Amino acid sequence: MSEELLQVENLQVEFRSSGKTTKAVNGVSFTLNKKESIGIVGESGSGKSVTATSLLRLIPSPPGKISGGSIHFEGKDLLKLSNKEMRKIRGNEISMIFQDPSTSLNPVYKVGNQLMESIRNHQNVSKKEAKQKAIKMLELVGIPSPEKRINMYPHEFSGGMRQRVMIAIALACNPKLLIADEPTTALDVTVQAQILDLMKKLQEELNTSIIMITHDLGVVWETCDKVLVMYAGNVVESGTVAEIHDNPMHPYTWGLLDSQITESTNNDELLHAIPGSPPDLSKEVKGCPFANRCSYAQEVCFQEKPQLTEVKENHFVSCHFQTKEVRLARRESEHLDGTVVKS
Repeated sequence: MSEELLQVENLQVEFRSSGKTTKAVNGVSFTLNKKESIGIVGESGSGKSVTATSLLRLIPSPPGKISGGSIHFEGKDLLKLSNKEMRKIRGNEISMIFQDPSTSLNPVYKVGNQLMESIRNHQNVSKKEAKQKAIKMLELVGIPSPEKRINMYPHEFSGGMRQRVMIAIALACNPKLLIADEPTTALDVTVQAQILDLMKKLQEELNTSIIMITHDLGVVWETCDKVLVMYAGNVVESGTVAEIHDNPMHPYTWGLLDSQITESTNNDELLHAIPGSPPDLSKEVKGCPFANRCSYAQEVCFQEKPQLTEVKENHFVSCHFQTKEVRLARRESEHLDGTVVKS
């Protein structure tokens, strides 16, 4: 039996600005076991990063606030902890790698000092011991000559090396949970592969659970055990990576898959884009939030919001048409009617 590490129940996050309230996350629920990895995917504005920062209670207030739900980490509800208690958890038990290392690292401090600061904030060690641990972490993430590099500034590192420094800082205190928010977006393809391989290797060595925030399904297939597909602040599909890869059930997931470039894609082949735009989350969305972009939507889709329902063991889908036969018939009868673009 896997041991549960994190349980998120009905998480709701909203932002208030100019007299409008935007529901950025609307009832997200999922569980993550120890040593397990989950990918949260969706287009920009779907609520992925807001969900992730909510776990660390880093939502800026004002204008944002966590308006409902619970976040249980090893049985403790993080939403009920004091700010002092949360500071002990951030960077120690739960760490986060942000999307752009150039904005996450302080340009006027040596990388060694930034690593040592993270270590000494959470561990009762001397400055000398912290420096040795910092050198060890730089070596662990594959940075050559760590004794020399520890005295260098962020601008003296390449983009890939800066991201490795960020991973070293995040893992310095052996956290139980690592949140990676688009950790390879700004990197070239070769460096992306190196960073993902590094994270998988470190996960095995340190027994860390991972939440991977990404818009790239290819990253999820390579690195995760489970996947959560988000759209307009809602979870529209979730399940194991194998199940979602081989048997996607929601039209939005189909659209994400259809828009991917794969090894079999040739230069003359047309890729499909999902037509339309996500709904305005500052206004009440009646019915399914994806209905106005869905080729298969029927009247009920615009009137009633579908519930996230288990259609197969550990495979959940939020759609009014949940029988496999109906889905296959709809999938085969008409391809997603998207705007096609050259690959």
